[in-house]
Amino acid sequence: MNKQCFFSQNNIKHVDYKDIELLKKFVNPHARMNGKKKTSVCARSQRQLSEAIKRARYMALMPFVTR
Repeated sequence: MNKQCFFSQNNIKHVDYKDIELLKKFVNPHARMNGKKKTSVCARSQRQLSEAIKRARYMALMPFVTR
């Protein structure tokens, strides 16, 4: 059973790095990005998601690692 992409389902065209609550859904408790199979998002959205998480980390909106 294939789940539909979260972003397509909710009609989100662009993943914004400032939307931290949304990005936290796709990060595990150790602040690492979840893989494509775990998140079940399409390839295009996964690329946007990874870029947004990296930008949020660089801007100090999200941690690189947690203890």
